Amino acid sequence: MSIEGTPIAIDPSTLATSHEGLARRFLRNPLGVVSLAVLVVVTLVGLLAPWIMPQDPNLSSLAMTNAPIGGQYLLGGDSSGRDILSRLIAAINVSMESALIVAGVAAVIGVPAGLIAGYFGRGFEAVSTWIFNLLQAFPVIVILLAIYSVIGSSSELLTAALGVLLSVSFFRLVRSLVIGVKNELYVDAARVSGLSNWRILGRHVLYVVRAPVIITASYIAGLGITLQSSLAFLGITNATVPTWGGMILEAFSNLYTSPIEVLWPAMALGITVGAFVLFGTAVRDTLEGPRVSSRRLKAPRRRTEGAALEDGGALLSVSGLSIGYPQGSKIRLVVDDVSLEVQPGEILGLVGESGSGKTQTAFAILGLLPESARVTAGTIRVNGANILNLPPARVGALRGKVIAYVPQEPMSNLDPSFTVGSQLVYGVRAVTRVSRAEAKKVILGLLARVGIADPERTFRAYPHEISGGMAQRVLIAGAVACNPNLLIADEPTTALDVTVQAEILDLLRDLQKESGMGVVLVTHNFGVVADLCDRVAVMKEGRIIESGPTREIFAMPQNDYTKKLLASILDDRSPLRRGNPGSTLAEKATAR
Repeated sequence: MSIEGTPIAIDPSTLATSHEGLARRFLRNPLGVVSLAVLVVVTLVGLLAPWIMPQDPNLSSLAMTNAPIGGQYLLGGDSSGRDILSRLIAAINVSMESALIVAGVAAVIGVPAGLIAGYFGRGFEAVSTWIFNLLQAFPVIVILLAIYSVIGSSSELLTAALGVLLSVSFFRLVRSLVIGVKNELYVDAARVSGLSNWRILGRHVLYVVRAPVIITASYIAGLGITLQSSLAFLGITNATVPTWGGMILEAFSNLYTSPIEVLWPAMALGITVGAFVLFGTAVRDTLEGPRVSSRRLKAPRRRTEGAALEDGGALLSVSGLSIGYPQGSKIRLVVDDVSLEVQPGEILGLVGESGSGKTQTAFAILGLLPESARVTAGTIRVNGANILNLPPARVGALRGKVIAYVPQEPMSNLDPSFTVGSQLVYGVRAVTRVSRAEAKKVILGLLARVGIADPERTFRAYPHEISGGMAQRVLIAGAVACNPNLLIADEPTTALDVTVQAEILDLLRDLQKESGMGVVLVTHNFGVVADLCDRVAVMKEGRIIESGPTREIFAMPQNDYTKKLLASILDDRSPLRRGNPGSTLAEKATAR
């Protein structure tokens, strides 16, 4: 197979596994199959208990006291003459109910709290962390004993209280995972495409943490059964209801007379808890293995249009913008009094070396500065509306439809968990009122427009199945899908080879001419500026040191820093340095 004319070797086994279903992959895991079978059998036996128990589990018969195995009672009788097998079966429902209540309560409390605290941080994180730390500080058994002394032997309330105490495990796990994933580039890309924070949490973040959550739920379900049995062993449950822990307690009191009695409840407890743990591990391995080839996503709720923008004047106007970060008691400025404008249909090159502040300026325009950043002065107006004064929800409503973004690292900005097509369709439907079929038609057309030879195949592919150049074309297609007024392109060709760079630049130029959108091209490459930009602004140490039409800047640079940058691509004999547009680079700059 060949992508963009370059042969790529693909392991057939990788393609095969990437198209397997989740169920098929799970069934190929022996431990998963065995654990699932055990849980299914145990659950069915518990549900059918009233019909399959040989005896009433509480029926005592002096004649069957410590009855041997294999007689009237298949597993023998206990010290009170009750059927051990019937009591084992009757205890299943209590144990499974405890597992569901404990894991369910813990997940319902801990997972949402961890998602919100990890993603949004600030005050909620501080308060929630303090509360869950306080819960963790309490000894579980002591708390349950205290609750028992107040409410009695209600097993449902005790297990629910246990779930509240164990929610700390979910909170800590989810919070730490979200903090790690929320700064991934594909999450930033989702924000820029117009997805709200809640949709990003539900789609990208929760999807990433789902496997650890599942295995934690399995562990906690098993722990719930164990603790419920421990409470029964301590006598803190209703003695009339058979439980495995209560049976172990009774067997211990009869250990010297009939030692085998302790074996049956201990085996039932160990096998069930082990099955939960192995099942969770198998599900985690299945979810974290090769991805399925087609993933259906829930349709997002229709979003309302973004804030109405004013007409007239510059499309983008940045005036006196200063951005800093706290450093001790002071603010260290990384962008200092920056002013620039982009007219409709104009391409502005924002040029500077690494650390000059150009990317920080671009992120400020997108409203995606880090939480620690401080805008100390200035305004950023898009069609006259100052986005620095808009609430975050309204700024988010502008992304994708009014302001779009093409990132520097294409592969890092695609979520590896979803197909290319599902990500693009979801982004389109997040900001427009179209059906899934209409969105797919739009995306397939754009994939063809940006030069992808087989749009259908690319639509169905996962990010690891396409090349870097194709990934950049995919992101450009997603950025222009909703016809934005302004496109921010942050070093869109840096990670690509020279041939693909030229193709991407030609594509951006053609799309800009067709749509008439304004473009801010963030780059360090004056060759790219000459090839694409109408005007250029040169940044150094957070300030704009020179700006103007591209031809004038190339022909007669005024600042020594600009001259130094140009010297890296032109020598003194270049016609352009003498003001004569005779070179190829000069002709490109003049053509703008």
